[in-house]
Amino acid sequence: MRPFFVPIGIVLACALAVAAIVVASNRPALVLTSPSATTTTTITQGILTSGDAIVSKKPDLAIVAAGVDAQAATASAAQSDLNAKAGKLIDRIKAIGVADGDLNTTGYWIGPVYGPEGQTITAFRATEQLQLKWHNVDSVGKALDAIVQEGGATNIYVSFTLNDPKPAQAEARALAIADAKAKATAMASAAGVKVGQVLQISDLSSSSRVPYPYAASGAAVAPTQVPVGQIDVQVSVEVDFAIG
Repeated sequence: MRPFFVPIGIVLACALAVAAIVVASNRPALVLTSPSATTTTTITQGILTSGDAIVSKKPDLAIVAAGVDAQAATASAAQSDLNAKAGKLIDRIKAIGVADGDLNTTGYWIGPVYGPEGQTITAFRATEQLQLKWHNVDSVGKALDAIVQEGGATNIYVSFTLNDPKPAQAEARALAIADAKAKATAMASAAGVKVGQVLQISDLSSSSRVPYPYAASGAAVAPTQVPVGQIDVQVSVEVDFAIG
């Protein structure tokens, strides 16, 4: 009996092998891939510092805002009254030596005035705001007196600035870069290295700060005193130095 079972086992094994081959031939091909990407990171050694500097300068330009307003029962009447007041103010501003190019309108408004309940229109109000440049900052007080007392301005605001801030900004910028280099030198000395060439410079800010604006309203009896003071021009930079 044993010689008979051996051929049957062989036959079954062959049949299973054939079936496996058939099944494998009917399956879709499966391709496995492993991506090989090489990433190169370059780290630049350097010393990154910031520098600040402030340069104080006497302002040479005053910016004066002068306004007038009017109120009447109708919008047209308010506008007519405003036009008369604005004409008087503009004539006085030009009479004290302000050129046409230094005078402009910054605001003009006409609107209703409501009663306490907020629904009934009781009148109409008109306002006009002018802005002028006054180049002699030491005499700006006299200009304000003329605009208010003789021009009829009811709203006055004055501030100071530099006519050309670029030279002061350039001076402050050079000082700020020197400050950044001094910090980098101190850091390099502490780390036991030397400061190399400049890799990058960024100007972070440039601003002018007015000492204290002067505001006035109404007529003044005594001559108006407007201290001018100085303007601080501040510059901040960021400098990246290589390690030498």
